[in-house]
Amino acid sequence: MPEEIIAVTGATGQLGARVVRHLAGRGARQRLVVRDPARAPHVDGAETAVASFEDPAALTEALRGASTLFLVSGHEDPRRLDLHLRAVEAVAAAGVRRVVYTSFLGASPRATFTYARDHALTERAIVDSGVRLTALRNSLYADVAPHFVGGDGVLRGPAGNGRLAWVAREDVARLAAEVLLDASHAGQVYDVTGPVAIDLRETARVLGEVTGRRITYHDETPDEARASRAGAPEWQIDGWVGSYEAVATGETSVTSHTIEHLTGRRPWTLEEFLRAEPASWQHLV
Repeated sequence: MPEEIIAVTGATGQLGARVVRHLAGRGARQRLVVRDPARAPHVDGAETAVASFEDPAALTEALRGASTLFLVSGHEDPRRLDLHLRAVEAVAAAGVRRVVYTSFLGASPRATFTYARDHALTERAIVDSGVRLTALRNSLYADVAPHFVGGDGVLRGPAGNGRLAWVAREDVARLAAEVLLDASHAGQVYDVTGPVAIDLRETARVLGEVTGRRITYHDETPDEARASRAGAPEWQIDGWVGSYEAVATGETSVTSHTIEHLTGRRPWTLEEFLRAEPASWQHLV
């Protein structure tokens, strides 16, 4: 019987490329679905196929013969949900049996964070299509925390005293490889977080301690937050501000043991991540 193929979308991205590396280390047969084959990771046991969410017909062809798919959610875009739904139709038409999808913590049609609503509807579409779903509801990535800091060294947002358990992309990738290789995870929804939830004042303190720069947190009002981001499209402002407001409401305060339980190794704290991957914060120095 031929070895099953695991397809990976977003294989040139910061999360997808890590997943590809971990799967290669486990000897998996992979098909990397990319826009530009020249940028595809070069690993043993991998073939490439060219497709995107914008071209469902090409995506269907690219996925034919794959049994499992790592479906990385699309970039921020006002049409993202529509693109997701078209991609799900292509996945089902290709005969893929299971999707591991990168969702978001607290995904719900009524979530404060607008993108979390899109994730919930995408999860539902996958299930309704007849494809078996494994949802990885990831917390905010530790990798992006340094980019929340402005040029003046201030982390701004209407997050109040809310907490979140930052999770490193590397830890999410380790988990994703594990669940992609084991079909027993079908039908599961996993909260995926770092080991400890901290507020943004503590986040600023940790960033300052590691980078050696003075970094502070300013708790904006919602009106201040929207004004400080004026000029961007309204849908994007809604997403940016909503991500902080979800922290304030407690929707991101969950701390799960999923990564350690399924991989056997505890995920990094924010400080451990920053010290392990200093390139993530060099722009702050």
